[in-house]
Amino acid sequence: PADPPSPQEHGLDFQRLLDASAYKEMFRQDMIRWGEEKRLTDPGFFCRAAVEGALQPVWVVSDTRRLSDVEWFRDVYGDVVQTVRVVATEETRKRRNWVFVTGVDDAESECGLDQGVAFDWVITNDGDKVALGEQLEVLLQSLHKSL
Repeated sequence: PADPPSPQEHGLDFQRLLDASAYKEMFRQDMIRWGEEKRLTDPGFFCRAAVEGALQPVWVVSDTRRLSDVEWFRDVYGDVVQTVRVVATEETRKRRNWVFVTGVDDAESECGLDQGVAFDWVITNDGDKVALGEQLEVLLQSLHKSL
């Protein structure tokens, strides 16, 4: 499409854009381009949208993609920001139907946080529910102590 899609602006099925379907892949590069255009004019656009109206003492902002996103949250909220990276092996990701796409999966939108961020927490999610639960419990206990 000539005009990159956003769900609200182009009538796309938002739920289908969240999964790993072929539907999402049809629009993925256009969504990335649209997001880059928004960031060029306003680097905090998506960060502000993520926290708009949030009043809870703990927020989980999932799926940040760039160092500029992490820097925005740290600049605005300081030391209360806790960064969490969830990792899985490439083998696990392939079992979950992930397929590397050149020009997409090596773009900043997919790997912009692979370097340059000292994460406060790294959670491994390779399918072991017990191990995942134990890691999340430690994170939750830490959050509760900081309230």
